[in-house]
Amino acid sequence: MVDGAGVAEEGSWRPRLYGVLGRSLEAGFLGSPTIGDHIDHACGFAAAVLSERRAVPETLVDLGSGGGVPALVLAELWPATKVAMVEANERRSRFLEAEVLDSDRGRVTVLPYRAEVVGRDARYRQAFEVVTSRSFGSPGVTAECAAPLLAVGGLLVVSDPPGVPVEQRWPLAPLDLLGLALLHRFRYQDRYNYACLEKTSDCPSRYPRRVGIPAKRPLF
Repeated sequence: MVDGAGVAEEGSWRPRLYGVLGRSLEAGFLGSPTIGDHIDHACGFAAAVLSERRAVPETLVDLGSGGGVPALVLAELWPATKVAMVEANERRSRFLEAEVLDSDRGRVTVLPYRAEVVGRDARYRQAFEVVTSRSFGSPGVTAECAAPLLAVGGLLVVSDPPGVPVEQRWPLAPLDLLGLALLHRFRYQDRYNYACLEKTSDCPSRYPRRVGIPAKRPLF
């Protein structure tokens, strides 16, 4: 069942996700929190998006999807959203491919490439309303790889620790180079934190730099 806002009722997807993420955990693709915690954390991404956009996005890309969170959860939660998962690791990308339902193929896709490569592909550049990142990389690496994928006006949501001030983790000047602006840090269930950034202008064509350079020489 899907409500009028385009959000699937929890009972229609949570049982299947327990099976998917259980297999992911067995394969060593998920960390130590419980499966329920992984799902709750993924739902926090959805809450962060809806707090800013007030509507379910039509397109979303997840950087470093790994064992499937948050991307597979968001794909279930928003059954009309086109979801792309960027995962360069061959074992993980094959796992993700295997877990996409036949009925969702075409709507949910796996891009088994480095994010720097995806960001320079004309099919994906500035093609998404939302970019999510759970544990892709440092703020500088994440911003550089995400900005080229976001359409102007789009939203980047990144799982973010609470200990460091959000303005310190996401400094204004280098973000502006990428066409990004920090909005705020969103908190969900009084447990999870997410940095929310908006794409305010076109990302210069020189970004992302070639494979490996963003991590070796991060912008911040």
